Amino acid sequence: MAKPYRVTFFARMGNVLATILVRAGLTVGQISLLTVRGRKSGQLRTTPVAVVELDGKRYLVATFGLVNWVRNLRAAREGTLTRNRRSETIAVTELPPEEAAPILKACLGSGPGFARSYFDVTATSPIEDFVHEASRHPVFLVQTVEGTQQEIGAGNRIMQR
Repeated sequence: MAKPYRVTFFARMGNVLATILVRAGLTVGQISLLTVRGRKSGQLRTTPVAVVELDGKRYLVATFGLVNWVRNLRAAREGTLTRNRRSETIAVTELPPEEAAPILKACLGSGPGFARSYFDVTATSPIEDFVHEASRHPVFLVQTVEGTQQEIGAGNRIMQR
């Protein structure tokens, strides 16, 4: 059985460090900052997420399961991704399990080792097992909302592109 995700002190510190580095314009692997409106509070919430690129499309994969950013993104269906001092407004579509399964399988095979413990499947499991796993690890197709790419310049000024 996959272990449940618990936000430990080290996970919080890792998120804080990743957020600081990405905001400073540094590249941290596939990490981007996802800002989405909270489903209950209405306040903007920012969390580091890995954006997966496969076959020319971008996806957000809920490696740790149904965590708050997933719930907020399901409710809002849009947000902002920031990476390398560039922000873009995105719209997302949650994929049905049959479409999400091949993406999960590809991610699990090439993703970091620590993430594998949150899944009940292995990279060699049949695709049918990944269809079941997709209910616990949603996958969102990311689409850029046209005309919203911005560059964050010195002094955090936003320059429209």
